[in-house]
Amino acid sequence: MKQMKLWVMAATLTVSGLSMLTGCKEANAQSDEPVLSVQTTELIRTSQSWDGVELPDYFQGRPELVAVKYVFPAGQKLGWHHHPVMNYGILVQGELTIIGKDGKTKVVHEGEPVVEMVNTIHHGENRGTKPVVLYMFYLSQKDLPLAVQHPEIPLE
Repeated sequence: MKQMKLWVMAATLTVSGLSMLTGCKEANAQSDEPVLSVQTTELIRTSQSWDGVELPDYFQGRPELVAVKYVFPAGQKLGWHHHPVMNYGILVQGELTIIGKDGKTKVVHEGEPVVEMVNTIHHGENRGTKPVVLYMFYLSQKDLPLAVQHPEIPLE
């Protein structure tokens, strides 16, 4: 139970940190006035992935938190894959289209958060004209892969 509380605290701190950074950026973008206090904007609070499926329970054991910055050139397609661990993030530039093997599609726009599917095969595409910059945060454990590729499934 103590480990689960640590995971929840780590996830909350990560979201809070992103919220503070985003809130300050938005305040600066809207005005030439300096930001004089910390501002927060909650971007998302959910227990479901973007396709509406409930997230799994936490693992037992020691958590490993991983943060990854992805940059996808315009026109880039990722191969089919699935994530064995929960992950979420924020798209800071561009537009990313995520397509589930079942045909469900989600377009994530600049500044929006996304909670990825867990153990569900999907892929992503940058259909826009500028690079996608995406920060993702994984709630994992040592030696677990963040993603499992499925090269046997061709992209269309």
